Amino acid sequence: MAVNAKKVAVYVLAVFALYVIITDHDKATDYVGMVFEGISDAANAVGDFMTWLANGGGW
Repeated sequence: MAVNAKKVAVYVLAVFALYVIITDHDKATDYVGMVFEGISDAANAVGDFMTWLANGGGW
């Protein structure tokens, strides 16, 4: 049952994204920029954590 709920959530999100892209191009550009900025920030945080671990993890 949870798998079906996950599929429905993904489909709803995809439809919403397509709706925003079709109806308001400027807002869609802002959203895409925010998503990529979030991904970049997350990757930087993982890199900082791995560097911290490689340097002994605060020991």
